[in-house]
Amino acid sequence: MVNLDDYVARVEGTCGKDKDVIVTFKYDKKGEAVKKILERATLKKSIARIVSELTFKNFSFRLYGSGKAIFRDLKDRDELDALLSELLL
Repeated sequence: MVNLDDYVARVEGTCGKDKDVIVTFKYDKKGEAVKKILERATLKKSIARIVSELTFKNFSFRLYGSGKAIFRDLKDRDELDALLSELLL
C-alpha cells in the first residue's frame, strides 16, 4: 500500500514571522507527485510550470517543478500530513 513516506523525502520549517513548511519529494517520485497535485489543486498562476501558485481546501501553496512545495499557514504536522494525503494518495 502506498503512503506519504513513498513520496516525501524531507519536511522542513522556515524561519521568520510566517511559519511556512517546505516539503521535498523523493527524486524518483517527484514527477508523479507534481502531476497528482496539479490535477487535484486549483491553479492560481504558473510560470512555465517551473513554479505554480495553487490552492486546495483554503490552503495556499507553491509547487516547484524541481520537486518542492512550500505550504503556508499550517497549524502543525498533522494538518500537513492530512493535506498531503488528500493531494497524493
